Amino acid sequence: MVNVHLINVGYNNTVAANRVISIVAPDSAPVKRLISDARDRGQLIDATYGRKTRAVVITDSGFILLCGIQPETVANRFVNGKNGHKDNARKDGHQEDS
Repeated sequence: MVNVHLINVGYNNTVAANRVISIVAPDSAPVKRLISDARDRGQLIDATYGRKTRAVVITDSGFILLCGIQPETVANRFVNGKNGHKDNARKDGHQEDS
């Protein structure tokens, strides 16, 4: 059986951790172009629930996921979920010693 780690990207939405290439902020022109191109291809997933887009998750299959939480938050969830240290995570994003 394959172990798939799902990462919460906000508002009870998840993405498979092994499919994520990058987590970026949506502010730059190249990222805005990626979003526009994905929308045209039908590969844009809006998981913001009507809120402002704060993070963009790029997957290996070309899908672009818009998130309503900060890129740092998504990245911390990604790292904590992959390492299995979710219980040792501090609010500032650093790991506590076990």
